[in-house]
Amino acid sequence: MNDIQIQRVILIVLDSLGVGAMPDAAKFGDAGADTLGHIRAARGGLALPHLCALGLGRIAAAGCSPTSIVGCYGKMAEQSANKDTTTGHWELAGIVTADPFPTYPHGFPPEIITALEEQIGTPTLGNIAASGTEIIKKLGGEHLKSGRPIVYTSADSVLQIAAHEDVVPLEKLYEYCRIARRILTGEHRVGRVIARPFRGPEGRFERNNAGRKDFSIQPPDNTLLDILVENGLFTVGVGKIGDIYGGRGVQKNVHTAGNDDGVTRTLELMATYAGQRGLIFANLVDFDMVYGHRRNPVGYAEALEAFDRRLPAMMDALGDGDLLMITADHGCDPTFAAHTDHTREYVPLLVYGPALRRNVDLGTRTTFADCGQTIADLLGVGPLAHGTSFKREISHA
Repeated sequence: MNDIQIQRVILIVLDSLGVGAMPDAAKFGDAGADTLGHIRAARGGLALPHLCALGLGRIAAAGCSPTSIVGCYGKMAEQSANKDTTTGHWELAGIVTADPFPTYPHGFPPEIITALEEQIGTPTLGNIAASGTEIIKKLGGEHLKSGRPIVYTSADSVLQIAAHEDVVPLEKLYEYCRIARRILTGEHRVGRVIARPFRGPEGRFERNNAGRKDFSIQPPDNTLLDILVENGLFTVGVGKIGDIYGGRGVQKNVHTAGNDDGVTRTLELMATYAGQRGLIFANLVDFDMVYGHRRNPVGYAEALEAFDRRLPAMMDALGDGDLLMITADHGCDPTFAAHTDHTREYVPLLVYGPALRRNVDLGTRTTFADCGQTIADLLGVGPLAHGTSFKREISHA
């Protein structure tokens, strides 16, 4: 076997692009979920020729026409006991979370809300499980009058604080979230605290997604990112990657204003870090935040097609020692009748590089950690605590 010499990995997370319910989906209330398949059905088709060329049609009903497969393809199951952003990304980087983070379907207990209000110096509104757009419609007017920030959660392990930018400036909102993050420890260690700024007049409120900021719990052990840095390799995050890992192991993070901006910034970083050893790690959050949670399968389909149109530029920018890996962190089926939150699904695994084999079926992987383990193996810094490398499968015989 000729061992491939990979110097740099570009890892893209298409946030929430699930490819079918996992066997344990019923335990999560997600039996029958299929983000990609149901988007295609609702739209009446999808045009994803470049993702299809990487092998997407071999792992999901993506509507791919017969084509030469230039990538390696498979799908991955989540081993962690959850279906949220934090555990999904942690598992991609080698951390399997056995115990789920706490959720609060009936709101946060008095000891949490009282401590938060005392430390931020103001009472709050809400403290219920709700859709972000709906709670702003419902309580935004009262917030404008009173100045009291809106606290809410969802089916996921999150505490979210929403505030109008004219009432609570961004930096003050971020400080509220930092205080909440410090309070939420021990049995109340939620996965994320999220700042949700919004703007506009009452009746026409709109969320400022570019101003959103996540404050995640720190990983319990070293991730792939920490290990890369310890070994002298560069790590750069695009989108909310730095936030998801609590700032750990991410030497530089570039925040983005949406999917298209995320692709643009990734391409710029590929040029900046040409010839260097390390990882560019991007999260494209619009699929989840703008389309999945808001139950917009047509918008989700259009966003996928927009990404597909930009994919050739990323593939063309790869050097001989580069590898592109595309995956997801969970599902968020926008057609799912049971709820509007994340869904327990397999995620795609698409791998491409000039030095890699083509048309290789990587099968169904038992954990997202196979992604991180393979990157560690390719860059010569492993092994991680979890996952099985598929380096041999993608290397030339």
